[in-house]
Amino acid sequence: MKILNNKYFFFILLFASSMAFEACEKDDNISGGIPEITYIRVTDPLSSDSLIVSAGQGSLIAIVGKNLAGANQIWFNDQQASLTPTYISNNSILVTVPTQIPKEINNVMTINFVNGQTLKHDFLVDISKPHIEGMNCEFVATGNVATIRGDYFYPPLSVTFAGGVDAEIVDVTDKILQVRVPEGAKPGSIVVKTNFGEETSNFFFRDDRNIVLSSDPFSGWWNQALVVTEPGNDAPPKINGNYIRVNEKISGWQWKEVAGGPASAMGNISKNIPDDAILNPQNYNLKFELNTKKPYNNNMIKFNFGLNSENNNAYLWKPPYDTRGEWQTITIPFDELAKSYEEAGSKMTVNPDGYWTRILFHGAGDLDCDISFDNFRIVPKEIKK
Repeated sequence: MKILNNKYFFFILLFASSMAFEACEKDDNISGGIPEITYIRVTDPLSSDSLIVSAGQGSLIAIVGKNLAGANQIWFNDQQASLTPTYISNNSILVTVPTQIPKEINNVMTINFVNGQTLKHDFLVDISKPHIEGMNCEFVATGNVATIRGDYFYPPLSVTFAGGVDAEIVDVTDKILQVRVPEGAKPGSIVVKTNFGEETSNFFFRDDRNIVLSSDPFSGWWNQALVVTEPGNDAPPKINGNYIRVNEKISGWQWKEVAGGPASAMGNISKNIPDDAILNPQNYNLKFELNTKKPYNNNMIKFNFGLNSENNNAYLWKPPYDTRGEWQTITIPFDELAKSYEEAGSKMTVNPDGYWTRILFHGAGDLDCDISFDNFRIVPKEIKK
């Protein structure tokens, strides 16, 4: 990056020096001739022969033409650029495209001159369409506020949930978008749309695909007593039916089974891992919702998903983690689990009869635990369009 910055600095100095020399030679020539633009190019010396008809926000461009020395304003759409006099000569102008978002878009660059002349030139400012990175929690009740993370959330905008219902916009910045979940929202992708494009999420809201551990109803060998069916005042609210809550002190190296068992005990839910996820784990994520009313800051949580039998040494989900009493969606690349299983002597293989499942606390350090889990699922990283 330093080399790149030095390169641009050198170019700007060279550019400014040449314009200063030209000004001396031509005595500025700010009143003679009709201004015109011959072409516009990038300022990178290695690509200086690259002519452009558009540029992104914040891009430095060189406008080349004739009779440009008297320029005192440049507008891109309805946004005024900042001009530096030493970067203006009779034959060229060096200017940075404004980063502000235009309210009115005409895809025209307008140059005003001190003698009252105006020069218009077709030029497109590339403004990024919205980008959706994820949601703080993919399970949010109707009427509650969902937080969407991403970029380029430029108002005015809309958020549409599966089911074709639009959300109320509660708050918006470039990178964080908060919306109220509308009545009628169904499981599926969300769509964020601005004046500059739209994007469909690569995750499902209220994702009901490939659930591999749920408490609706309970199945498995261990700890049905940990299943919350009617939350008390001190418990996290339901987000998708029943959930698992571990609310007790766990000592170092205590063997604390939370949920799971062999495929025969888990039932059909153990068959919900797609064969492709076993064969190509790099294309999938393990996701679940987590709520820590007390921080997960000690001990160790071990996950078994996709194995034909138990492996008590993998996968290790290490602390710390703290959701501060809020439900959050956790994402772990499924190939990280697959790798940890192989390193511990187990390899995932396709099994039509289902798979072993386990959540286990077992590790060094005492933990004052109040952790809730829900909706364990193995889902694709990318949604096929």
